[in-house]
Amino acid sequence: MNTINQFLFGIYPYIALAIFLFGSLARFEREQYTWKTDSSQLLYRGQLRLGNILFHVGILGLFFGHMFGLLTPVVVWDTLGVPHSAKQMVAMVAGGVMGSMCLAGLAILLHRRFSNERVSAVTRTADKVLLLWILVTLLLGLSTIAESASHMDGTMMVRLMTWAQHIVTLRGDAASYVSEAPLIFRVHLFMGMSLFVIFPFTRLVHVWSGFASVGYLSRAWQLVRSR
Repeated sequence: MNTINQFLFGIYPYIALAIFLFGSLARFEREQYTWKTDSSQLLYRGQLRLGNILFHVGILGLFFGHMFGLLTPVVVWDTLGVPHSAKQMVAMVAGGVMGSMCLAGLAILLHRRFSNERVSAVTRTADKVLLLWILVTLLLGLSTIAESASHMDGTMMVRLMTWAQHIVTLRGDAASYVSEAPLIFRVHLFMGMSLFVIFPFTRLVHVWSGFASVGYLSRAWQLVRSR
């Protein structure tokens, strides 16, 4: 078990990151015509706006929440006088709100994609795998809230933060900090890391274009009008 834990949480994160970065670069260099969102708005507009807004706001909130929550050094919170239990409560509430928004949006988009014949016909296998993978990862993440509520001392949260920070600082003992974490946390971590593995092979690559564009957040709406 120690060997498996060391691989999954000490080695696999770097494999996932390498595939994420070099796979995205290879996709951009070799298949630029596939670097797009594959929007289905022209086929069917129903439920698209509400589902898109809920999903994107929710998933962006979760992404940045995880990034700042896990990678902000523990000493920073201690210096600011923020108790670990208080930070955990904020993380649970914020994660619950953003996770629920994302889940609602994803449910709408899934229903739209699989209930409409035209949209379903152009849905590729990669799209199905991606949507279902996000759904399972999201449900696991929301389920960790109940587990977190059973121990509000912040100990597990600090261990997860230490694991993430030791990964990004290339320390070999990172896996030891999650070896005793509840199974649901470890499965959620694995599913989350694996999203980076499948990222270059799906429509998610359009995220790079969004972050690369300086004026993305302030750009005008893209209007698609029927004839």
